[in-house]
Amino acid sequence: MDRLDDSLPDLSLVVPCYNEEQLLDNSVRELIEVFEQHHVRIEVVLVDNGSRDRTGACIDELVAAGLSVVKRVVPVNQGYGNGILVGLAACRGRWVGIVHADSQVEAADVYKIYSLAQQAPRACLVKARRRFRLDGLRRKIVSIFYNLIINVLYPGLGSIDVNSSPKLLPRRYLEAMKLVSRDWFVDPEIMIKARYLRLPVIEINVLAQMRRGGKSNVNLNTCWEFVVNLCRWRFGGFEPLKLPEADAVELVASEKTT
Repeated sequence: MDRLDDSLPDLSLVVPCYNEEQLLDNSVRELIEVFEQHHVRIEVVLVDNGSRDRTGACIDELVAAGLSVVKRVVPVNQGYGNGILVGLAACRGRWVGIVHADSQVEAADVYKIYSLAQQAPRACLVKARRRFRLDGLRRKIVSIFYNLIINVLYPGLGSIDVNSSPKLLPRRYLEAMKLVSRDWFVDPEIMIKARYLRLPVIEINVLAQMRRGGKSNVNLNTCWEFVVNLCRWRFGGFEPLKLPEADAVELVASEKTT
């Protein structure tokens, strides 16, 4: 069992990278430095998600520098979610997370979220909530309406910022989710399946920083993609999920005592 294997990382973080050469080096080094200062064994899985700049070469340089970095490559970009899935398949840590390469959530806040996850009395999904955002007015309005719609369709998600990252959860729950979204819907899929697996969600307020370089890949097509997927998932359903065995036993026992 992974809980007994001291050779495994404490945390694996997947970072999808699409044309992120301008900021990747600094953001990854800061992330690793913060966790190493707190004696957390971390591996950062960097996925070159079909980049057309020097992103792949930047990852190679981080590996050559001896940092705890794992490289995965998607030769041709097939979507944000596809890059996430490729990265998740390489994760070995007891806890697994997703974080963006743009450093909009500072490394210290990523560690804070991990630390709170370790203090929780039972397995949970811990994530950021961008309480203070430096985005433009239009993007803020779109985000408010999107989160309102998804919470109407899926009450009880435990989140008012569904797409924010990092998201951290035990690896056994990630495996139980059987994620399939290869587009931008992978974040809502995680939240929806956490709800069905009765995995509690803890959302932590963070200050969302401006991007340090490059540009966002979110556009109007992304918004339409969300709407289509929301309807398809809400009314189409998905394969039944099964709780990890030990957690299922624990849940049944707790319900008998309440």
